[in-house]
Amino acid sequence: MLHLAYLSLGSNINPEVNLPAAVQRLKEYGTLRAVSNVWETTPVGFLDQANFLNAAVLLETSEPAETFHARVIRPIEQHLHRVRTGNPNAPRTIDLDLVLYDDQILTLARHQIPAPDILTQAFVAIPLAEIAPTYRHPQTGQTLAQIAAQFGLARAAMVKREEVKLPR
Repeated sequence: MLHLAYLSLGSNINPEVNLPAAVQRLKEYGTLRAVSNVWETTPVGFLDQANFLNAAVLLETSEPAETFHARVIRPIEQHLHRVRTGNPNAPRTIDLDLVLYDDQILTLARHQIPAPDILTQAFVAIPLAEIAPTYRHPQTGQTLAQIAAQFGLARAAMVKREEVKLPR
């Protein structure tokens, strides 16, 4: 059975290298269906660090959600030297988050799917709306395009980085 995994990606340590490398590794676990633009955003929570580059990817995979979360995301982050500290907003080489999975509502480890950040963070919602504008949020019923449209001023603060190319 094939599933659609929607991922949010972010990096602020060598992001021009780490974001494309993460997408390339994701391709080993399924078929890449869509890739958003890369967006530069200011950090959240801990402000004394470099800006982030963010994107979203839609991957078709045969992996069940639990397996995908455990055996795909963490190994890719480890491969790209992600260091986890006590600060959840610390700088990072890569951050991969499974934010939607088919139209399911799940809890994986301590992660909720759909990820709450879809509704509260422009850097998650806007790239997702690029790759699946008509997808309906399983809890609110809103399309991703409708959710992204609610981030007026936050969207204006995001800068599209067209020179950063992600694998297709």
